[in-house]
Amino acid sequence: MGQNVIEDVFAKDVFNDSVMRERLPKPIYKKLKKIMAEGQDLDMEVANAVAHAMKEWALERGATHYTHWFQPMTGITAEKHDSFIQPAGEGGIMLEFSGKELVKGESDASSFPNGGIRDTCEARGYTTWDCTSPAFLKEDAAGVILCIPTAFCSYTGEALDKKTPLLRSMEAISEQAVRVLRALGNEEVQMVGCSVGPEQEYFLVDRDMYLQREDLIFTGRTLFGAMPPKGQELDDHYFGTLKERVAAYMKELNIELWKLGILAKTQHNEVAPAQHELAPIYGTANIATDHNQLVMEVMKKVAKRHNLECLLHEKPFAGVNGSGKHDNWSLVTDDGQNLLDPGKTPHHNLQFLLFLAAVVRAVDEHAGLLRLSASCPGNDHRLGANEAPPAIISVFLGDQLQDVVEQLISSGEATSSITGEKFLTGVSTLPDFTKDVADRNRTSPFAFTGNKFEFRMVASSLSVAGPNTILNTIVADVLEDFATQLEKAEDVKSAAHDLIVKTLKEHQRVIFNGDGYSDGWIEEAERRGLPNKKTMVDAIPELVTEKTISVFEKLKVLNRVELEARAEIYYEAYAKELNIEAKTMVDMASKEFIPAIITYVTDLAASINEITAACDGVNVEVQTELLKKSSDLLAQAQKALAKLRSSIAEAAEIKDVAKQANFFKDVIKADMDALRAPIDELEPMVGKEYWPVPCYADLLFSI
Repeated sequence: MGQNVIEDVFAKDVFNDSVMRERLPKPIYKKLKKIMAEGQDLDMEVANAVAHAMKEWALERGATHYTHWFQPMTGITAEKHDSFIQPAGEGGIMLEFSGKELVKGESDASSFPNGGIRDTCEARGYTTWDCTSPAFLKEDAAGVILCIPTAFCSYTGEALDKKTPLLRSMEAISEQAVRVLRALGNEEVQMVGCSVGPEQEYFLVDRDMYLQREDLIFTGRTLFGAMPPKGQELDDHYFGTLKERVAAYMKELNIELWKLGILAKTQHNEVAPAQHELAPIYGTANIATDHNQLVMEVMKKVAKRHNLECLLHEKPFAGVNGSGKHDNWSLVTDDGQNLLDPGKTPHHNLQFLLFLAAVVRAVDEHAGLLRLSASCPGNDHRLGANEAPPAIISVFLGDQLQDVVEQLISSGEATSSITGEKFLTGVSTLPDFTKDVADRNRTSPFAFTGNKFEFRMVASSLSVAGPNTILNTIVADVLEDFATQLEKAEDVKSAAHDLIVKTLKEHQRVIFNGDGYSDGWIEEAERRGLPNKKTMVDAIPELVTEKTISVFEKLKVLNRVELEARAEIYYEAYAKELNIEAKTMVDMASKEFIPAIITYVTDLAASINEITAACDGVNVEVQTELLKKSSDLLAQAQKALAKLRSSIAEAAEIKDVAKQANFFKDVIKADMDALRAPIDELEPMVGKEYWPVPCYADLLFSI
């Protein structure tokens, strides 16, 4: 590599625009760009030319196979590899890749989560090329594989993936945003894109220790574990100097991501010990989603090369902060305007205030749906736990915009905007500078941060396709209403102003700039009538309300069947994940912890007998008290284990997916907590030589 590693490797494994411009005939390249920009039908002349160029490029890089890379409702990616080999007669071969193979693939649709859309006997599903996301190469033990990003639908046309509804939502918000801009007199903008930057938090632990813990292997989190003497209370890990092993991992991770054209920008230690974060530069929602899926995959792959394990679960360790994924979202026109940029005088920026009002209204009207979009079983451990935003959806605007909004609500006019003050360090050798006009609020689930909104609730293991599909759709719904009203107005500016004031007045309840961690906010939110969906299961019904179905069908993002299927998939996923966790707890308790504790208690009793036999009248109160307490806790653990076993069996008999998920939420989670409590209490009491698995101190501080 040359002097600049980034320039040497960046996008070397991506069939991006510069590669296409170089390798495609000019008429074909122009045609493809027009198709990508305007959403026209792809003809086979273009498909064949692109397929040939893509194949030749991939072969030059050592590829032997290609795959339609797609994102089913499992939340991870899927791929089936096909070689370029075709028979050529007389036992020979030729290497072929046609436009038909590029555009269309086939997979078993009934074997992926489908919510009843496909029966077992109805297997056919199709993958279709997403030309807006560039193909790329993956190299591993399987060789070099050409990966073609695709959408995945059933034989009958329903979306069975995360990408298809995201693409539909991007078209919906673009169409409605352009309508609003047209009504405001902008005739130049043809398309509005959704720009996304998903930050990714994760934990790194020693792989040898990871492999000794069944709970980490099967569930991604520790189901048992007592806190060590030190946690995160000294705040010494956050932004601390990277340890050598972690730094080596991050260096290789960056290079692998840069090869894939992923704009990995920021890396640092996070708050909890062994926790870290990677943040990218923004991209379109579609490509940002593809990239984040690759980020998670590459993180885990590179970790193994360093004998580490990357944990993406939202709460791998009780007692320290878990991981989230902040989804930074904004709207950008094809001529470079950020529609959420307030400018220097936001009180005069009619366009910005109109789009701001649209977002505020969308979040208020669909708070439960937005809550669901950030949900998974692991995230239930974080939200509302004073380490992540509360489960109550609210919007943080900051001092400047809050002041403008209050002026509009109180008097109908905004005549001024707070400006940034000079920041005085008090040190003559340090430069003074202008502060930002607003502070940040890390307790807000949906915060305005200068020229974008930061959706801070999203779970670290989730695909960001879901949250951005929901966000795009609910904002598009409001923009559609705005556009309809403005298109009928005689005085558009006056109508837009009145619409802003009316919207902010009606939806001001969702705006909150205070401490989202405080008990007072929970009470205040209830007074305001804001929903508090405490768990994923509580939020799932939001997906199939008549209001949700009406909005999604109107904007052609998802239909009733697709929404109902997704609700069933969510219920099933929740129940299955909790079932795996519960069974893992039973396995570990019965085969590892309880036998180890019995051995310890037996040895302790034998020790007491030996001491008293050796020296009559010796004081063994300490040992006896320890024996009694250990035996009592052992009995509690055994009783809780029997109860959890019984509850798991009971859950298996429940056939209704919603009822089963609720049973896991209400009954089995409590049973799991009851089993964990005595074993965690025993861990500090029992000698380390008896304890069957690496403890928190080993996992969090060993790297």
